[in-house]
Amino acid sequence: MINGNIEGIRQHILEEMEQGHDLFCARDEFISQPIIEYLEKYTSLLNREVSIFLSRNGHVLDISVGDNDHVRIPSLRIRRGYDSISGARCIHTHPNGSPVLSNVDIGTLLSCRLDAMAAVSVKNGKASGIQVAYIGNKLDEAKILGPFSIFRFPNEALRYEIEEATKRVYSLVRVSETDSEKERAILVGVGAGEREMKELALLADTAEAEVVGILTQSKINSESKTYIGKGKIKDLTLLISSLNADLIICNDELSAIETRNLEEATGIKIIDRTVLILDIFAKHATTREGKLQVELAQLKYNLPRLMGEGLALSRLGGGIGTRGPGETKLETDRRRIRRRIYELQREIDSLSSQRLLRRQNRIKNRVQEVALAGYTNAGKTSLLNILTDENQYAEDRLFATLDPVTRKCLLPSGRTVLLTDTVGFVDKLPHDLVSAFKSTLEEVLNADLILTVTDFADPDYEQHQKVVLNVLTELGVKDIPVINVYNKTDLIEDIPLSDRNNVYISAKDGTGLDILLQKIEEALSPKNVPIELRLSYSDGAKLSRINQYGEDVEIEYLEDSMLIKCSFPEDKLHLIENR
Repeated sequence: MINGNIEGIRQHILEEMEQGHDLFCARDEFISQPIIEYLEKYTSLLNREVSIFLSRNGHVLDISVGDNDHVRIPSLRIRRGYDSISGARCIHTHPNGSPVLSNVDIGTLLSCRLDAMAAVSVKNGKASGIQVAYIGNKLDEAKILGPFSIFRFPNEALRYEIEEATKRVYSLVRVSETDSEKERAILVGVGAGEREMKELALLADTAEAEVVGILTQSKINSESKTYIGKGKIKDLTLLISSLNADLIICNDELSAIETRNLEEATGIKIIDRTVLILDIFAKHATTREGKLQVELAQLKYNLPRLMGEGLALSRLGGGIGTRGPGETKLETDRRRIRRRIYELQREIDSLSSQRLLRRQNRIKNRVQEVALAGYTNAGKTSLLNILTDENQYAEDRLFATLDPVTRKCLLPSGRTVLLTDTVGFVDKLPHDLVSAFKSTLEEVLNADLILTVTDFADPDYEQHQKVVLNVLTELGVKDIPVINVYNKTDLIEDIPLSDRNNVYISAKDGTGLDILLQKIEEALSPKNVPIELRLSYSDGAKLSRINQYGEDVEIEYLEDSMLIKCSFPEDKLHLIENR
């Protein structure tokens, strides 16, 4: 069977090409004369690249046809040898071009661990030159020989080099396979700028993937069912081979059809930004509630992607022509997922009720709460640690904190408030994730003061702050005082002066923390309200509190009581109210 791009080739030519499977190379031959003639004939006839895949004993394993500038063998990637090199060599042609091997050729050699990769130039119907490469002293290095004239090249020497490379690579593979290798990822974005792709790279790094390449497309095609255009898919497949990639990460959320089509076109795993963030959350979740929320978000994401062919695969028994013995497997899976979502939601609601009870106790005890909100990796946990003398886990990575942490913070006046750290925000935060973590994010909604923490040293800090404010609005935050805290000033030279709503600090070296605590105290200071009340002469305790906390106190002494007017702190009214 002839593989590859056979569209437009007449059937009788394909049948002729099939006879190439009977070709053979002797023990001392790297490439035989009949194979050279075969490549000459069909490369010239089709004006396309033709490749022959040979086993170590000289038998033809595969024949493929490509375009006029490259050939892609779909089966090539699965032939990779895991104990040594693959035991096969690929010889392909460059029509009307040079025999020099391309980066894609070298990448395919290394990723598939081929015995060798060879390129033969074919001009005017004749093969003219050949260049050969095989794996060198390292698994990621290739040794290149040539170009040679097709009529004069070291056939026997090449076979010897391959045998030596086999022994050498075997020992290298045994060492490398003992180490855990990161997935090699290519980032793909449509209409994405440098900032977005940089952040996607940081997310990939947090998920422990190695970013080896980036591909972007400026124009968004809403009708595309492959996320990117056909031309970009071709570029992507070449990039995959040249960079030995095994994962594609797309910057936007993909539909089930887009994911499937991209996987079919590239032959490797495809994930989108949402899956990447969910994976990071799953890795970092430590508490019971955090794990439940991550699972809930994952199931909500996956449910619509199980819809397959839609209503045609839904539960049977809906009328003539649809009756059957029972449910399809797809519908069974959907029903189980819905049931699990229901169970998770109930358990999360139960945990949320427990948190509500604790919050009500704090309100009853008149304890004020300050919530830290901000972009991921802005330094919220580091700020909480230094203000509360705690040692919560903090790392220079995205989403290091998922579960809310509340600790006591002492203000300059001696008052105690509660400081709560929350999960960080990120651009394009998945809706299902916001929904699943809503109970956790309620800590922000019920705070008396919000500190939005921003990495001031990041060039995109303004965009990050805008994202945070948008998420707070989406959560329904209203009428809660906000102080903008710009962190990591130790990394910049010119630090602006703090003002009423903006404080510049460094959680690392403590710069500006005294000003921040002062701002927090001012923001949480009670507001005085005018009051007028009548006290009996025997109610000395209340009169004492009025004199202690009240301002502009006026007392009119009547026959049987005192009429008192003053300005009194709103949060202290319970001290003088009738019980």
